[in-house]
Amino acid sequence: MIRSIALSTDFSDAGRIAFIHALRLAVEFKARLDLIHVRDPHDRADWDKFPHVRETLQAWGMLPPGASVSQIAGSLGVTVRKVEINDADAADGLTKYLAEHRPELLVMASHGRVGLNRWLAGSVSAEVAMATDIPTLLFGPEARGFVDADTGAIGLSTATIPVDHEPSPIRALQILQEFFRGFQVDISALHAGRPGPELGDAIPVRLVGGDAVDAILAESARVDLLVMPTAGRHGFMDMIRGSTTELVLHEAACPILAVPAE
Repeated sequence: MIRSIALSTDFSDAGRIAFIHALRLAVEFKARLDLIHVRDPHDRADWDKFPHVRETLQAWGMLPPGASVSQIAGSLGVTVRKVEINDADAADGLTKYLAEHRPELLVMASHGRVGLNRWLAGSVSAEVAMATDIPTLLFGPEARGFVDADTGAIGLSTATIPVDHEPSPIRALQILQEFFRGFQVDISALHAGRPGPELGDAIPVRLVGGDAVDAILAESARVDLLVMPTAGRHGFMDMIRGSTTELVLHEAACPILAVPAE
């Protein structure tokens, strides 16, 4: 059960898929939803650019036309807060907010930068995901969603956890089962190479050959969600290349739930 969700938005069209999922999951779990935007202190505030919650819920048939803001909480059990943070560094401002308010799930869209350009230009979603221990639902530039944007219908039936001996996949598996235990989700595990780690009899680990990133990307084309245990980046070369999760995020055909290992 998820009781609090935070959505980081930069008001771009690319972020709409993240908003759709954050809102629909908030309705599903009757959770608090924080819509967070970090703006440069020199920019003008523009509250009208925040994603339109009532209009979306009305389009889904979950609120009647002309519904008031109070009906979102009264009828659906969802408390929505719009939060604007003044900080010239978007990743820093968001990380500080998350450290103080501790949502159970963070939802973000990523531009999916990789390589030296990603390191120099920065990736807010990657920096924040690495700096916090909050499970983060990430949408890369190629990701299709599991929520229908027109109807709000949830189509989450398959999820795969790519596993290795390090980092431990145990917390990722626990989070997946806790968050989505009300759904009928077929969970599988994948490992590139031999021998593979074991998760017990309930979830056998499927072994595949070849490059791990290639194997995970192929898996993303046939499942609704990838659940990636993360352990951050290590050393200068990984800072340039990015973690496995970041590399997969750039091309994954489905969203990624990144879960920091214990």
